[in-house]
Amino acid sequence: MRVLCLDVGEKKIGISVSDPTGTIAQGVKVYKRTEKRKDISSIKNLINEYDAKIVIIGLPKDLNGAIGKKAKEIIAFSEELKAYISIPIVLWDERFSTNEAHRIFELAHIKHKDRKPYLDVMAAQIILQGYLDAQKSL
Repeated sequence: MRVLCLDVGEKKIGISVSDPTGTIAQGVKVYKRTEKRKDISSIKNLINEYDAKIVIIGLPKDLNGAIGKKAKEIIAFSEELKAYISIPIVLWDERFSTNEAHRIFELAHIKHKDRKPYLDVMAAQIILQGYLDAQKSL
């Protein structure tokens, strides 16, 4: 069962997908947002393309675990998306996913300016792998 993951930002959405066994996350692409209707249509197309059975959306909680302004925006986005798709949406804590992406790039000795195009997709991959790993431990 494939799982699609979205790291939703104001201007871009990082996208990752699991392998068919739901074990390994892999980055797909960064989608540049335009308008909500087109964004949702593109997400629906990805769901169909990968035959995803669930969508994970990174929820940017505050450091103390509270739901702040950004998280509220993501919750609103997920509610809008729910009206257009028929598969479940799970909000997944994404605290530190971008920091972890930077750490991985640093380990690979990739310069900051060279990371930028890949940062959102790497964050989506990290979020999804965290979700997949948590499901295996249940």
